[in-house]
Amino acid sequence: MQPGEALDIAAQVAVTLAGFAGIVVVFRPQSIHEWSPLDRFRLHLLLANSALPLISSLFGILLLTIDPAPVAIWRWCSGFALVIQVPFIISTSAKGRRIPRAQQETVNRTLYYSIALLGTASLVLHVINVVAWNRFWPFFFGIFVSLGAAVVQFVRFVILPPHTE
Repeated sequence: MQPGEALDIAAQVAVTLAGFAGIVVVFRPQSIHEWSPLDRFRLHLLLANSALPLISSLFGILLLTIDPAPVAIWRWCSGFALVIQVPFIISTSAKGRRIPRAQQETVNRTLYYSIALLGTASLVLHVINVVAWNRFWPFFFGIFVSLGAAVVQFVRFVILPPHTE
């Protein structure tokens, strides 16, 4: 599979997941403003982990439209991914700290740390790709991790009941 095709598919999956987030919001019994902080945080993760790979994929597709493609295309893509992911990580950690301690107890620690480990690996691969490699797969791994995290959040929304105070 060519990188352009993989990015096209990733963009389609990201848009689909964002659309599913809208369905989740519509079918919940209460307004989003009445949701618990934990459920709002999970929605934030679902939307962000859909939007970031979409933006990254579109950036990669944009660079692929340049003829001839830039020599450092995947280095630029990984750099761009770092630039948009670091503010997401900072804002997410700040939002996570605002969740009440009692609701934090309900978080699946194994799942949380697994996704955090993959996300950290993705960031490290992006840095290495910017500095040395200039390969497609580290850039796409970051997209894969974000989409995987979004799928996990969507499944949790569907399976778990709304969190109550």
